[in-house]
Amino acid sequence: MASITYDKATRRYPGAERPAVDALDLEIADGEFLVLVGPSGCGKSTSLRMLAGLEDIDEGAVWIGDRDVTQLPPRSRDIAMVFQNYALYPHMTVAQNMGFALKIAGRPASEIKQKVLEAAKLLDIEQYLDRKPKALSGGQRQRVAMGRAIVREPQVFLMDEPLSNLDAKLRVSTRTQIAALQRRLGVTTVYVTHDQVEAMTMGDRVAVLSDGLLQQCDTPRALYDKPANAFVAGFIGSPAMNLVTAKLTADGAELGGGSVPLTREVIAAADGDKVTLGFRPESLEVTTEGDSSVPIKVDLVEELGSDAYVYGKLAETDAEGTKSNIVARVDPRTPPAMGDTVHLRIRPDELHVFSATSGARLP
Repeated sequence: MASITYDKATRRYPGAERPAVDALDLEIADGEFLVLVGPSGCGKSTSLRMLAGLEDIDEGAVWIGDRDVTQLPPRSRDIAMVFQNYALYPHMTVAQNMGFALKIAGRPASEIKQKVLEAAKLLDIEQYLDRKPKALSGGQRQRVAMGRAIVREPQVFLMDEPLSNLDAKLRVSTRTQIAALQRRLGVTTVYVTHDQVEAMTMGDRVAVLSDGLLQQCDTPRALYDKPANAFVAGFIGSPAMNLVTAKLTADGAELGGGSVPLTREVIAAADGDKVTLGFRPESLEVTTEGDSSVPIKVDLVEELGSDAYVYGKLAETDAEGTKSNIVARVDPRTPPAMGDTVHLRIRPDELHVFSATSGARLP
């Protein structure tokens, strides 16, 4: 097994205005499950392909363990990759697909058979070894692709959105299996996804990228509780965090006709007369009208059984002159009706404040 280091690794595509990956500095511990997450075009798949040797590195370096692999071809990096489209050979059986890399490497037939059987038991696909890929479901094909990676016993697993072709229910069960399998094998794994729920439930740590830049890398809980900037705050969490630009006052900020108290340290750290307030749907509570309450007009009530979410707009315009959309989690037994005006209060210890210009978190 091995650790992974991105040392200011940069990838520029000809004709592009900015790098696809810009000076990525990231250390992944031996045996860690790290998830790269971000919106489409943020550079997460390019980062993975740089590690695999499928993309050139224009500046910086990539290390696997104590080896600088920047200039090494993919076959010399001791990695195994699981792709989004499975990439199985249609004319081969499951067993032949899983053992193909070992066959090319010249391993004895008896060893190949043993390793394929061990991986098949681990993935519960023994009964499919004689079938062709076309006779398998999407979830079964994904397990075959995983098995092909496992039999090679690489130093590093790389996974590029491996669950995106599966239906919602199967994705949930398969991601649980992958996370449990990785912990059992202890192989360093880098996993790419655009689904932040997948990222939060699978990774030991999650690295959030945007526009080729690493925004924050931390545990799922730390990302949720203490996002480094407004982008991470808005990206992590479902439903997303409410982000509203508010005008500063002497002791707080104006929000929707009400006032949100802020500490003197936060007000002093602000770079201007505005800040961005962040608060999650579950950080709001229904209250009576008052100075610290925020009135919103309800546009939609989403009842999910154990939870209910209210979608509405601020009754008053924010610092940018718009009536911001607000999402709040409410008591599912007594939700308000569409068209109602409800007064919400932000729990003081669950308020996040960011710079309105840079987006950085204020102390």
